[in-house]
Amino acid sequence: MSVTLKKAACIGGGVIGGGWIARFLLNGIDVAIYDPHPEAARIVGEVLENARRAYGKMIQAPACPEGVLTFHDDLASAVADADYIQESVPERLDLKHKVIAEVEAAARPDALIGSSTSGFKPSQLQEGMIHPERLFVAHPFNPVYLIPLVELVGSPANDEAALARAAGIQREIGMFPLRVRKEIDAHIGDRLLEAVWREALWLVHDDVASTEEIDDVIRYSFGLRWAQMGLFETYRIAGGEAGMKHFIEQFGPALKWPWTKLMDVPEMTDELAGKIGDQSDAQSGQYSIRELERIRDDNLIGIYQALKAQDWGAGQSLRQMEERFFERAKDTAVRETPDYTRPLVLHKTQVSGEWLDYNGHMTEFRYLQVFGDATDAFLGHIGMDAGYRAAGRSVYTVETHIRHLSETKANTHISVRTTVLGHDAKRIRLHHEMVDEAGNVQATAEHMLMHVDTAAGKAAPMASPLTERLAQLSPGQRGIAAPAHAGQPIRDIGWPVREVEAT
Repeated sequence: MSVTLKKAACIGGGVIGGGWIARFLLNGIDVAIYDPHPEAARIVGEVLENARRAYGKMIQAPACPEGVLTFHDDLASAVADADYIQESVPERLDLKHKVIAEVEAAARPDALIGSSTSGFKPSQLQEGMIHPERLFVAHPFNPVYLIPLVELVGSPANDEAALARAAGIQREIGMFPLRVRKEIDAHIGDRLLEAVWREALWLVHDDVASTEEIDDVIRYSFGLRWAQMGLFETYRIAGGEAGMKHFIEQFGPALKWPWTKLMDVPEMTDELAGKIGDQSDAQSGQYSIRELERIRDDNLIGIYQALKAQDWGAGQSLRQMEERFFERAKDTAVRETPDYTRPLVLHKTQVSGEWLDYNGHMTEFRYLQVFGDATDAFLGHIGMDAGYRAAGRSVYTVETHIRHLSETKANTHISVRTTVLGHDAKRIRLHHEMVDEAGNVQATAEHMLMHVDTAAGKAAPMASPLTERLAQLSPGQRGIAAPAHAGQPIRDIGWPVREVEAT
């Protein structure tokens, strides 16, 4: 599968721009950045570090080779050869007009231009453009490298083909593009958030609740529901067996009660701003921004993994992104056919701090994860992709033997050398060696794989392209001597064998 987007340019590298940069890079896209901020490189580097950490914990597929990041001293050189340009400068219409004019003057005629604006309509941004049809709103949510939603908003001047191409690019980097039907101030997401924000400001202003109490209400109640079912589906369930119509009939009259202050806003006085600031500092001031970002990321990853297990909501976006990563790993392996007379190096990773046990070494189940990822990379290499699985065929691991040989520590760069010890119509026998940067073997694993008919739930002969790829690599792999420990059980210690009488 080819990647639609080869190179992106990001104008602005703050909270949102940095998130876009990380999203592109970690999906294998080269990124050119222009940001005149004197500490842009540091800020982007810290966001990228958090994003790498998050992807290492979240993505179960083989890591996608990162794109190349380049910083530019002028906007024109950053956008000159980009296929896609994402503008993320501060929310000032005059500044955005200035930047967009510079982008249009220097970019390729076929380059798409997306704006991260959270409030302006695309028709406002297109004022003064020579080719307004290629600029649109692409409004993400923080953190951009983890949250999949992007609101795509066009105006009557937009080219539908350009918007469809933009949506395809967003899907390629794991986003969930939502085409907003009509341009409107603040789009959809921020209008909903603004309603909650206004009510929250009144609750703090009137001393009904503190910032921490309001956040607790959200994260311990409806925030959990919204995370996986949104608003209307949640209320549909609240309607019981009678459904949504019953819910509306029961609670609709409350809409006329004087609960809300949505049509009014408290004046943001110094006193109110100070109250909110002091309460927020007391709530979470003990953490740095980077620590809060990592806590947020870990919480999101846990939710995503749970949703992925149900193939639900944002979990579907994660599953689809992992499938693209598997596809890219397969495509890379096909393009760069290795020397089959040597062990295959198809999976590389780095030991993160979360992988350590109480001894400070990589914990046991992480070894299995690494070897499992290496097996998945091998299966991708021989052609077991989503299309193959969709036909009701797959390969299951039926037996594993792992030997732990060294104390693998944090930040160790490891790669896995894979050898095919044998195969027949239904089975593949693999041997993995996990080695560090110096080539020292940290652990080994032997896997017996069984090809199955997933619908029938039983072993079945392999099909094309697995059969052809295995035939291609077999001559070279047969020449590699099997290690002495292959196929050997643990024999050094054990209780005497006792015969058990049949009853």
